[in-house]
Amino acid sequence: MRAIWKGAIAFGLVNVPVKVYSATEDHDISLHQVHNADGGRIRYQRRCEVCGEVVDYSDIEKAFEEDGRTVVLSKDELKSIPAENSHEIEVVQFVPSEQLEPMMFEKSYYLEPDSKSPKAYVLLRRALEDTDRVAIVQFALREKTRLGALRIKDDVLVLQSLLWPDEVRQASFPSLEADIRISAQERDMSAALVESMAADFEPGSFTDEYQVQLRQLIEAKLEQGESLDTEETFGVEAGEGARARSSTSWRPSNAAWTESAAVARPPRLMARPTTRRTPGTKRLGPPNRHAGPPAPRRPRPGRRP
Repeated sequence: MRAIWKGAIAFGLVNVPVKVYSATEDHDISLHQVHNADGGRIRYQRRCEVCGEVVDYSDIEKAFEEDGRTVVLSKDELKSIPAENSHEIEVVQFVPSEQLEPMMFEKSYYLEPDSKSPKAYVLLRRALEDTDRVAIVQFALREKTRLGALRIKDDVLVLQSLLWPDEVRQASFPSLEADIRISAQERDMSAALVESMAADFEPGSFTDEYQVQLRQLIEAKLEQGESLDTEETFGVEAGEGARARSSTSWRPSNAAWTESAAVARPPRLMARPTTRRTPGTKRLGPPNRHAGPPAPRRPRPGRRP
């Protein structure tokens, strides 16, 4: 790894020189754009809309526009901002880790001691371990003053940049303001589903399927050229795999959901069959299985039997 920045952690009267390294990297396969007619690579040019000429990067400045007025700021003027010249990671608070909102986490950096003796570095690490707290820091990096959290990972100090509070949007959905009633049976079914899928999180057990299949597609295209058959390469028609996965990925892999649903769901009551009757007819009740043969009908007076 190559250090992207050097500075020092200001911890009370203690100063801890450190080197900063990016803790994450992108594993996506890099693709570029080409013209579909001849395969020529597409290039983007920095062209001035006033004179129409292509402008070198060294001749480009930054500007701010508001109410029809434009202010051009040169590189030297931007570098004159005091915060930009600071190489200090200032510790301002020590807070419980559970008070940090995960949505504010942005990017992570490893900190390596940059002095002959790492004693001050180890002292700060031990302080975080003993108090079980996270250090809230402020620092400037790449033309931006940042808020950060200093924590420990595998005996290494990790600086995690945080978004500012006004950079996190507030969620407001009218559909969630309605009064939704959830029955006890529905809650039991949901809890049973969660329990059936409960496990310890192991990141290594998950795979970026798109990147794996993209590599498979590239290798097949290199081997077969324009005669590539995607259905043969993936074993399914294009798009079928994604549709099948989207329709089944949320379902549990065992029958716990079905079993719990059978236990939690109340038995269905069979509706009594009804018989249509025409006007003037009597409704017949259900037959009595324990009754004997029907009694003989008595003749009415004045009629012959």
